[in-house]
Amino acid sequence: MRTAILGIALAAAGLAQPAFEAASVKPNEEPNGNSSGVMTKPGRMEARNVTLRRCIRGAYNLPEAQVIGGPKWIDDLRYNIDAKAAGPAGDEELMQMLQTLLAERFQLKVHRETRQLNGYALAVTKTGFRGKALAESGECSDSANTGGALSTITSRSCPMTNFAAKLAECLHLPVADATGIKGEFDITLQWSPDEIRAKASDAAAGPSLDDALLKMLGLRLEARKVPTQVVVIDAAVPASAN
Repeated sequence: MRTAILGIALAAAGLAQPAFEAASVKPNEEPNGNSSGVMTKPGRMEARNVTLRRCIRGAYNLPEAQVIGGPKWIDDLRYNIDAKAAGPAGDEELMQMLQTLLAERFQLKVHRETRQLNGYALAVTKTGFRGKALAESGECSDSANTGGALSTITSRSCPMTNFAAKLAECLHLPVADATGIKGEFDITLQWSPDEIRAKASDAAAGPSLDDALLKMLGLRLEARKVPTQVVVIDAAVPASAN
């Protein structure tokens, strides 16, 4: 069911959305072939050659497939953003500030929904799960590295829901945790993407994602429609240079 427009709900609850102390948003004038991405460090955020959809993806911590709608230009126009917080804010707070910046500079209005989308369910195979829950809980830390000959997911002291979310990030499709496994785990998963395996010999290529999940963890991906939280774009306008 459609929720209230984000920001209006915050105002109604009397909550202030975090904002950057200073921010610059400028259209990118360099060729689109240049590198693109969002970089953060305590209290600062830099984005280079990014589309509005890429910014929304980061601001709301969702794979791009879960950012729905919007005019065509949000995938075409590219921007450079430099923003500074008043203090040493971490990634989560910086992304909340980015939400505020997008609402101010792009007049972005969105709402959240749950939709049934094509994706995967992460399930346990008949051989059983091969991971071992940690005896002591720690601070969850995870990362995904794709784009090379080997793709890697590293998950430390995290539940299976986090691991499923990292798989979704790599596959650019929703992945629901259907394992039913409780606890926190240390997991390192490596595989060769299909496009790499198609070009390399069997000896040179790493395992496929399906093989890596099965042999290392006793897990599998089942293609299905899964209930998925999405952000739907209601309105946006191009930002001008400041």
